[in-house]
Amino acid sequence: MAPKLPIRETVGMAFSTLKANKLRSLLTMLGIVIGNASVITLVGVGRGAQNLAESQLSTLGANVLFIVPGRNDTRRQGIELPKTLVLEDAEAIAQQVPSVRRVAPQITLSDVVQAGSLAATATITGVTPDFLPVRNFEVAQGRFLSDADLKGARTVAVIGPDLRDKLMPTGTAIGRQVRIRDQSFEVIGVMAPKGAVFGSNQDEVAYIPLNTMVSRLSGRDPTYGITLSFISIEARDEQSTGAADFQITNLLRQRHRILRDDDFSVRSQKDAQTIVGTITGGLTLMLAAIGAISLLVGGIGIMNIMLVSVSERTEEIGLRKALGARSSDVLLQFLVESLVLASLGGVIGSGMGISAIALLAAFTPLPASIATGTVVGTVLLSGSIGLFFGVVPARRASRLDPIAALRSL
Repeated sequence: MAPKLPIRETVGMAFSTLKANKLRSLLTMLGIVIGNASVITLVGVGRGAQNLAESQLSTLGANVLFIVPGRNDTRRQGIELPKTLVLEDAEAIAQQVPSVRRVAPQITLSDVVQAGSLAATATITGVTPDFLPVRNFEVAQGRFLSDADLKGARTVAVIGPDLRDKLMPTGTAIGRQVRIRDQSFEVIGVMAPKGAVFGSNQDEVAYIPLNTMVSRLSGRDPTYGITLSFISIEARDEQSTGAADFQITNLLRQRHRILRDDDFSVRSQKDAQTIVGTITGGLTLMLAAIGAISLLVGGIGIMNIMLVSVSERTEEIGLRKALGARSSDVLLQFLVESLVLASLGGVIGSGMGISAIALLAAFTPLPASIATGTVVGTVLLSGSIGLFFGVVPARRASRLDPIAALRSL
């Protein structure tokens, strides 16, 4: 029996064969390159979407709860929210729930805000002074609404930076007048940038005292009284959010005389993060699966090209076996060729994918990113695909009869 060739020599012959057929080698690994780049890019996009959602949710505060009128199925069906959340509910929560530090009731509507000849559609929000610490907002210029503004129902407003840029692109905004539904308001402050949450731009808002909102814009409902859009709650600490949720739910059920289905919902940052995490995680998996299909197609391409290569190299294989090469030597050589093509394609594709992610992060708001482990795993997966799809042509090459192969010379 002929001695087994050293692995180093077998690997060297595989590399020599690939170098001798550079164009075919490049075309063979093209599918793996595209597939690997697709996986890296799509997973990076999915992680970027998850990072963007988490960064937006983090602005809400870890110990903040939100009470919204209506049940979950009511909001999903797009039905107009019932007017079941009133100012007295917020006052009762502030007085009777021990795990709550601050309560910030809120009335929100959309309308046109004018300043001179300029106008913009913005969110008009009636709030109390506690809104600022509860929602962790900051004032960049001037001041926020005070207790005196609230009690006196003063016609003052604090505007977001984007709204300021649209209405007052030059000069200071403090002390200038804006009009909302023919009502004149003095600008007393400009908020610091906060960004968007779930598509809602928090920087294009005008904040006015809650009592001013009721007396001049939204009015009082004859049946329910002062109805609220929602209530923001600050628990004493992050560990108290569960207790606050339980106590608020029980209190509102008693106040609303609820026997079966609640007419309100209590949500926290963790609830939102769980929902968003599930959605973005599923999106990332789906995108990765789409990219993996490209890798699979690339593996099939390697198998096809290698099968053609076996047919073209019949004489070479027969000559090697006639000179003493064993079937295992031929098998190993073709497997090494498949592994090298797939691994090299994986490295090139990973480089292209990482470059695409860097461009997305630099020129779009999406903070796309990719973990080092994901890149390494994808390259290893590419090599595994090369080995898997290289088995069939390698076995065919190793089983060639040297006598039959030499007859074609």
